[in-house]
Amino acid sequence: MPVAKKLLPLLASCIALGSCAPAKRTPYAPIQTLSSGDLLFKMGNLSYIANVQNPKTVVSGSFTPGTTSSNFPITVINTNASVVTNEVLQSIVASYLDADDVFTEDFLESVFISSTAADPILDPTSISYLQSYAVSQIFVSEGFQHVETANCTVTTLALADTPPPGPYVATMSLESLAFEMVYLLYADSYRDFLFGAYEANDGNGSFTALPTFLPEFWDPMIPVPSRIYSWTDDRPLAGERVAIKDLFDIKGLQTSGGSQAWAHITPIADGTAPSIQRIIDLGGVIVGKYKLAQFASGANPWDWQDEHYPFNPRGDGWLTCSASSSGGGCSIAAYDWLDYAIGSDTGSSMRRPAAVAGVYGQRPSQGLMNLERVMPLGGATDTTGVFSRDPYKWVKFSKAWYTPSYFQSPALTGLSPLSLPDTNAFPKRILYPVEYLPLNNSAAEVVLQEFIANMSTLFGMTVEKFNFTATVQNASDPQVANLTNLSSGPIGIIDSYTQWEEVAKPLITTWAKLYDGRFPPIDPARRPGWRRYNESQTTAEAYQKALQEKNLAVEWYEQNLQFSTGESCSESVMLYDIGTGGLPSFREESLNESPAASYLAVTPPTAKITGANICPIYGCADYTIPIGQVPYFSNVTFHEEMVPVTINMVVKRGCDFVLLNMIEKMADAGILKTVKTGRTAF
Repeated sequence: MPVAKKLLPLLASCIALGSCAPAKRTPYAPIQTLSSGDLLFKMGNLSYIANVQNPKTVVSGSFTPGTTSSNFPITVINTNASVVTNEVLQSIVASYLDADDVFTEDFLESVFISSTAADPILDPTSISYLQSYAVSQIFVSEGFQHVETANCTVTTLALADTPPPGPYVATMSLESLAFEMVYLLYADSYRDFLFGAYEANDGNGSFTALPTFLPEFWDPMIPVPSRIYSWTDDRPLAGERVAIKDLFDIKGLQTSGGSQAWAHITPIADGTAPSIQRIIDLGGVIVGKYKLAQFASGANPWDWQDEHYPFNPRGDGWLTCSASSSGGGCSIAAYDWLDYAIGSDTGSSMRRPAAVAGVYGQRPSQGLMNLERVMPLGGATDTTGVFSRDPYKWVKFSKAWYTPSYFQSPALTGLSPLSLPDTNAFPKRILYPVEYLPLNNSAAEVVLQEFIANMSTLFGMTVEKFNFTATVQNASDPQVANLTNLSSGPIGIIDSYTQWEEVAKPLITTWAKLYDGRFPPIDPARRPGWRRYNESQTTAEAYQKALQEKNLAVEWYEQNLQFSTGESCSESVMLYDIGTGGLPSFREESLNESPAASYLAVTPPTAKITGANICPIYGCADYTIPIGQVPYFSNVTFHEEMVPVTINMVVKRGCDFVLLNMIEKMADAGILKTVKTGRTAF
């Protein structure tokens, strides 16, 4: 066991020299112990959680706790320097302050210094530097040849495992000293989250939910750990903060699907969805669950009842967040402290929120990610994607996350086995479907044309205008040619059967038993469909037939429309608009009646289906890309605002990594850029 080599009186071990003007630190103020047993504390205007229940490291030994508090802030400094001077410490502290939003100088109440060098020396100048911060205690790892002065006592700790660098709260008892990870609490001022959460560090992979809000805020509080903790972690997603749609199970947290009724009848999750566990295994940090349209429905903002609809930071703050993965797209557009958000896409639930929030988001190829322990909507049409502001980070995350061992079985998708080449076998043509383009706003179409010109020049591609609807309707197989039937028939069955069996039917049955035959209180987007659901028609046999009909359509599509050649994984990339063509779309229904605004999910007059429905039918990869912004006059702020302009890029199923490589090259060329948070994307 780790041991302390020297007794250390708390709060009395280091006194600043008279010649040193100590830096002002905000005092540590414990507030309350939460129901989890962890500690809520404040330093100045900042609120934190300390995981006192499951410390990162515990040192055994003999200690003399102070009379004021057994808890105190401490900073862990790890270095490879053989002589730890004031310059070494100053450089490290400066890097902490510069690169981390959690660490502040207030954590320098105490320090623990370790070095990987043999027989390191704690130089007297380092003591003076620490005294300038009025550091009350100095701990060092074994092997240090430290100095003793009349003003300062240095205590050696023998640790089996040195905690990662960064800020902690230490808890001292007579027999131990514990290092506890801390989480800065951010107010979710756009109300995009259901609740914040953090890893329990209990050795069982559990997470702890945070209380919804603090007394001084009405917003959910989201806990984020120090980024410094991950500096020594070489995993590809180490330290990246990730929000999760509340369809995915995470051990220790409630999965609600956006329904209080469902949360009422289901226990806390006793396991984590493999897709989310992979993110954790890659080093990602789960910070909470965000709001969604109930049961992943396509509900309009004004039809939300159980939850208050999330806010979009773009423009006048009154724009829609779209539907199912709404909290994810808007939170990525809102918060610099959040890196990614994970969502699902059955009909458009990743792509439309990405479009209206002006961020990157995708519906990947059908079957690309395991969806066990994820509340289903469409079964064989469900997919999962990631929102990001940065094209490079988006590519990195996607390539790390999507891997063959997590592909879905063809028995689930009803499609051929999936392969995922990572090559530069780029498309040769840009398909411009005339019933889905040009964009509704002429100013936005200018942005699109510039994008197309730049992309075609970069990759040596030709642009071909064509009519998607007519191309499909000319198919020799009448079953494949009937777009309307494909969308409402086979896809309609796939998009309802699995959710009925796994969610709707159990909820309706259980609620009726609990409440004297009553129907559960659910939002209007789902209520009519569940009430009229016909189990005698939508059967397991009908579902399997629907999978076969969908597969026929996919096979036709991959032979006749987007296909592979010896030179290209997907011979073409098709562009279309899943958003509003550069027009604002609002959370308030009546504002969308203006000719200068637009509802979402509008089928073009010469099309049989919306563009969003193409890849749910054909299994293709569909990625939403922010390319610019245009002005509009707001009837909310009565001021000129900016609305994002996006375009969707579609390639053949299995060509995701080729498309990601294209996106990376376009970022290199300056065609694609990182978007900002807040009112404007660029």
